[in-house]
Amino acid sequence: MLKKVDASHLKPGMYIHDLSCDWMTHPFVRNRFMLASDEEIRKMIDAGIHDVVIDCSKGLDVDHAPTLDETRQRTEEALVAIAAPPVIVTRTSLAEELKRAAVIRHQATGLVRTVMQDARLGKAIELDNVSPVVQNITESILRNPAALMGLLRIKTKDDYTFLHSVSVCTLLVAFCRSRGMDAHTTHQAGLGGLLHDTGKALVPDHILNKPGRLTDEEFAIVRKHPRDGYDILVKSPDVGPIALDITLHHHERRDASGYPDQQGEGAISELAQMAAIVDVYDAITADRCYHKGISAAEALRKIYEWSKFHFHPTYAQEFMRCVGIYPVGTMVMLESGRLAVVIAPHETNLLAPKVNVFFNTKHNGYIKPETVDLSRPLGFGGGDKIVRPESPHKWNVDPMRFISVG
Repeated sequence: MLKKVDASHLKPGMYIHDLSCDWMTHPFVRNRFMLASDEEIRKMIDAGIHDVVIDCSKGLDVDHAPTLDETRQRTEEALVAIAAPPVIVTRTSLAEELKRAAVIRHQATGLVRTVMQDARLGKAIELDNVSPVVQNITESILRNPAALMGLLRIKTKDDYTFLHSVSVCTLLVAFCRSRGMDAHTTHQAGLGGLLHDTGKALVPDHILNKPGRLTDEEFAIVRKHPRDGYDILVKSPDVGPIALDITLHHHERRDASGYPDQQGEGAISELAQMAAIVDVYDAITADRCYHKGISAAEALRKIYEWSKFHFHPTYAQEFMRCVGIYPVGTMVMLESGRLAVVIAPHETNLLAPKVNVFFNTKHNGYIKPETVDLSRPLGFGGGDKIVRPESPHKWNVDPMRFISVG
């Protein structure tokens, strides 16, 4: 049986099934292991891990601790409540904006690659080249945020570092917009998102792309990248305080377990806290050489749970409403046994988006793509519901092929 246990109740002899944190938070080689000593428990607590999942069939139990299913049920109930408020209305169709978004994605990725190369060579960052790209991303978000955000869900392992920066910029701009921030602040936040990992240019490639857990020494090198990035960007007089703050503090946490300054609640700026949520969300949903990305829906559930300690709870909930419980581009299994890709959120219910169905799992074959509005009843273009997110790898399909019907 799997149980969710507070870290204060841990003892040697318990089997850790899940550390309940993003991969860059914990210093352990594995996610699943037998707790062997009090020193391991102290190391866990020092890393800001407040609760874990234990497997009672493989180690000691904890009386009265809730089961994993019970905690998940409570999370689901909370998410249903969060999903009630309205989401952003788009200005252009998804199909129309996807074409422009593909060009912007390509241009922005190339720019980040150049910025990283310049930083590695000790050159100053030319903001004249960066600002127009942020503006293009912002304008795409204003027209239809789902297009660019959907395209950026697809990342290759080789280009991850560059695409991650473009994703963080895009998501942060959308987040600012959904929270009603002014154009100047939104643009500066976008600059911070695009440049936030500039310090990784100084991390050796064999560490950055290591196909396994990092050693303590390697971990320490990676954790230097916010400070290194700040030191690089501060030399460019046109990089403002918002972008510098996001670069330096996007790994800080409310419980002061983050880095580089161990800032706690009240010390971390609003935009740095927003950037922290966006950064983790994009990182844990992407496939890397050392871990498999999780679905967007599962990532949002984890961020909700981690917001008890690491993230601002209100910001975390607002981010969920910004991207949707099932973001555009998510592949889902419907109750009817059909696979579908989410193409648009519903205006008032994030659990009932509009989808394109394209595959019947009962017959194990493709079907003619059809748009289904899951908020509508049977006979009115609906009559189905999402059972769970599905992995495209499991079915060997590219859901983005079916993002448009006709």
